[in-house]
Amino acid sequence: MSDLDDFANYGGDDADDADDASADASADDGSTDDGSERRSFERMDTDPTGRDRGIGHLAVSEGLSIGEADDDDCLRAYVTAPNRGDVRVGKYLLVPYLDDEKLFCRVTALEYAQEYRSDDATEIHARRAMRRDDVEETDYKFVASLDPVAVLYEDDGELKRRMTDRVPKPETTVRQADDQADIKTGLKIPTEGVFLGHLAVGGEKVRTAAEPPTIDYRVKDDYSEGDPLVFRHTLVAGGTGSGKTHGTKNVLRQYLADERTYPVESGGDRERRMAVVQFDPQDEYAQMHDDNPEVTRDDERAWERENVAHGGHEDTTAFVPKVDGVTYAADHHRAEQVEFTVPFSMVRSNPWLIAGASLNDNQYNALQLLLGRFFDRHGSSGTYRQFRDFLDDPALREELDENGRVHEATFNAVKRRAVNPTFQNVFDQDARPLTDLVKQFVRPGGLTVVPTYHVNSTRATEMIVLAVSSLLIDEKLSNAPRFDRIKETPLVVGMDEAHNFLSDADSVQARKVVGKFTEAAKQGRKERLGLFLVTQDPQDVAEPVFKQINTTVVLNLGDEDAIKSVNIPANLERKVPYMEKGQMVVYSPDNSEPVELVGLSKCVTRHGRD
Repeated sequence: MSDLDDFANYGGDDADDADDASADASADDGSTDDGSERRSFERMDTDPTGRDRGIGHLAVSEGLSIGEADDDDCLRAYVTAPNRGDVRVGKYLLVPYLDDEKLFCRVTALEYAQEYRSDDATEIHARRAMRRDDVEETDYKFVASLDPVAVLYEDDGELKRRMTDRVPKPETTVRQADDQADIKTGLKIPTEGVFLGHLAVGGEKVRTAAEPPTIDYRVKDDYSEGDPLVFRHTLVAGGTGSGKTHGTKNVLRQYLADERTYPVESGGDRERRMAVVQFDPQDEYAQMHDDNPEVTRDDERAWERENVAHGGHEDTTAFVPKVDGVTYAADHHRAEQVEFTVPFSMVRSNPWLIAGASLNDNQYNALQLLLGRFFDRHGSSGTYRQFRDFLDDPALREELDENGRVHEATFNAVKRRAVNPTFQNVFDQDARPLTDLVKQFVRPGGLTVVPTYHVNSTRATEMIVLAVSSLLIDEKLSNAPRFDRIKETPLVVGMDEAHNFLSDADSVQARKVVGKFTEAAKQGRKERLGLFLVTQDPQDVAEPVFKQINTTVVLNLGDEDAIKSVNIPANLERKVPYMEKGQMVVYSPDNSEPVELVGLSKCVTRHGRD
């Protein structure tokens, strides 16, 4: 007796019914190549009343429930054979209630289950399956497990969402969500705001019946819906080649759009455009001044339909830090170049700039005392060279040691670290001091790029970036600012390779830096200050700063520790190592449900050194 004969004799009435169906099918040439009989799905009366209206229906074989806890939810849909190739994990589905409300769901798992009680794990069955070129899929049930995301309902003609609080009826028809309003409402995606990309599942854009057929994802940028999320800070994390610089350029270009303005608290009813200061270790962002030569008129029309700002940003200036012994030469962009130097006077309010990573607390206190004595004597015009000569005074060391203010050994330790060739190469160079250029440096609607690619010292790069960003942050947070231009201009401080400057190290300098940026992040919403951090090592960004980030954009990351550190939901976390260039996960709890996006395939400004 064959295994098919065993199957026919198994299960009582159900098996008899299966035999009858099989016999009917075989009467119309429904046999397999090996002569055995099989059921012919095509001959069954599956559509007696007309065209199917969805992909399947809700099944109750394992229960049907909606509860307060995730574990209480049990929602499964049987998917009919013609629709099985279209259903993917992560896709969005709709289940209607008997009234006008709808349950918005996401596919979390797909499985085949046996349609009939048989043992398909046998030698005979396996060999027959291996000899066939096709699979008789209709011999199996195809079931999708669903995660209920929200209930959609209308209120005074407006589509709204609420938590899942009711269970749909058994055998309710399930259909794919293909209406933009349903999907955006279900995922809580704003209709207006700053464009990030298009909603996707498994790297493919979600399609609708509308025009354009894609669903744009935007970040809130209007005070009518709470604070603009740019002032609650953004982190972009991605490995080399993931497209993070390409994507960052596209986002920053949106904030620089002509029509995007923000109210200024100190200016009454005035509104000002955003200023962006971008620290650029790879010398790529000054290219935002130029158009992308690869962009076609069709690209521009598509972007215009979706209100995506594009084209080179004319008000882009590269402010080049002057460092002794190196020069900046750029022929890959047409942005204006302005040299500046970091004046030693900036150390007066930020002693940690020359503290180095090895000073302990006692030595740092001594450094503060010495700087205080120096600036009391020389004023804000004091230079680094003068400070170095100041430390060379043996009478000063003897005086401080005798009165117990600074021990001789401590004085010597401070001097060894403060007298450093790097400091001499950075401070007070032959260029205009940054403090004299503030009005040009921070411009409403202007993009200021600070390239450091030409600086061949890591220590010098760190000093420049921290000195400039500290000036901006100090002025933003000050109740008595020296520079009203900084205080009264909405500002985004972009920092590429942020892990190099905001690491959670156990040193005086690291603690001071992290403390400053943490305070900036906490006060940013009120002061119109946004941090835009870009990194390939998010695990190295200090936790106090990381905790203030509201919007996390994650591109491809291969390092497990890096993926874990970004704290995105587990279902999206698993996708990160497999994402192609431009694919991203956006986790912004105050903006939307966690989603997968695909960014624009072309940069809206120039990108790359062709």
